[in-house]
Amino acid sequence: MSNDLFSDFQPVSSKQWKQQIQYELKGADYNETLIWESTEGIKVKPFYHKDEDQKNFANTNSSQSFKICQNIFVYDLEKSADRALETLNRGAESIRFTIENETIDVEKLVAKLPLANTTVYFNLLFLSIDFVKKIDTIAKDRNATIFVQIDPAGRLAKEGNWFTNLETDFDVLNTLSIACQNIHFISVDGALYQNAGANAVQQIAYILAHANEYFNRVATISKPILIQVSVGTNYFFEIAKIRAIRLLFNLLAKEYDHNFDCHILAIPSKRNKTLYDYNVNMLRTTTECMSAILGGADAVANLPYDSLYHKDNEFGDRIARNQLLVLKHESYFDKVSNPSDGAYYIENLTSQLTEKALTLFKDIEANGGFITQLVEGTIQRKIQESATKEQELFDSGKEILLGTNKYPNKNDRMSHDLELFPFVKTKPRKTLVSPIIEKRLAEKMEQERLETEKEVQ
Repeated sequence: MSNDLFSDFQPVSSKQWKQQIQYELKGADYNETLIWESTEGIKVKPFYHKDEDQKNFANTNSSQSFKICQNIFVYDLEKSADRALETLNRGAESIRFTIENETIDVEKLVAKLPLANTTVYFNLLFLSIDFVKKIDTIAKDRNATIFVQIDPAGRLAKEGNWFTNLETDFDVLNTLSIACQNIHFISVDGALYQNAGANAVQQIAYILAHANEYFNRVATISKPILIQVSVGTNYFFEIAKIRAIRLLFNLLAKEYDHNFDCHILAIPSKRNKTLYDYNVNMLRTTTECMSAILGGADAVANLPYDSLYHKDNEFGDRIARNQLLVLKHESYFDKVSNPSDGAYYIENLTSQLTEKALTLFKDIEANGGFITQLVEGTIQRKIQESATKEQELFDSGKEILLGTNKYPNKNDRMSHDLELFPFVKTKPRKTLVSPIIEKRLAEKMEQERLETEKEVQ
């Protein structure tokens, strides 16, 4: 049994494979027929071989198992606290609270939670030194691992305004860097770029440039930076994207003597989710969660299939959580360390994405940096150009969303089931910069179908 089972077979080189393929093509051009180029300019070959363009493999260093994270929007303190505890009892391993204002009693919110073995994320929609200090005290007293998602540059990108202004916001971060030693408090919202239509290369470069603003403007960063990533439907590209983010972040961090790996929290994309034939959203989020795990995300927070049109509900959350439980405990996605390392195709994708994103990052830095390019509108324009190209592919049927622009169910009715407004909300206000707008591909088509429903009624 110890004999090499393949010793009787002669090795076949990549050159021999290519010659055979060329023969089978019967004169058709190999490059034009079989090499596909993505919208990012990534070239995908029909096969990959160990003797062809395989340099040193990347090491993503994502050795620990991913954590199943549950999103909870805090609107009622007692209900949110009970829901968090129940969620943990049902299989979640970490909780991400989104908090709108500082009136919430954060001590009561987490009082019942087993913080010693539960990672907690606080996504704060405001900036308050006192509130963050309370969280820091909780982390110290209860030996807890807590990430506080504070991202002034991300707020500027998403809302068009700072919390206060550039100087004040970064003064707060510098104050927290001294006052809070028990929590992780710097975060980069990279999900915004994917949900707004940026391609993979842009997402990586913008995340890197976004993080670089904090390295430049915060004097001491003594804890890992959290990077929130949105995962799309292009399975292998998304695996490679997350790997490239980690590799480039670590390369950047070394320049600042920051010796911590980034902490990646992955969430499925909203961009390809649909209102009609909504059950297909479960299939989309399953493959997206798989990409996140195989790419090396530290935590994955799934998106409920009905999150576009239903308020938070127990059934949707349970289904979303169970998808991750199946992947972890029945499909054993947590049993192999760095499963994508050494896969020729994924390594090649990672290499191409890394090189192109690094080039774009250098260009951003050479032209003033991330914040400067936001103020000038360059980043918004580039994302809009990418989003427009993708939208055109969807509108023409070249990019397919099953149940929406391919095999739609004409009898499907949704107007009676909308608890939430599922489209881009227009909120006229004065902004310092043009905000980056998240928009789903199917919005226009869905609005037309809803209007048709009203006419029939």
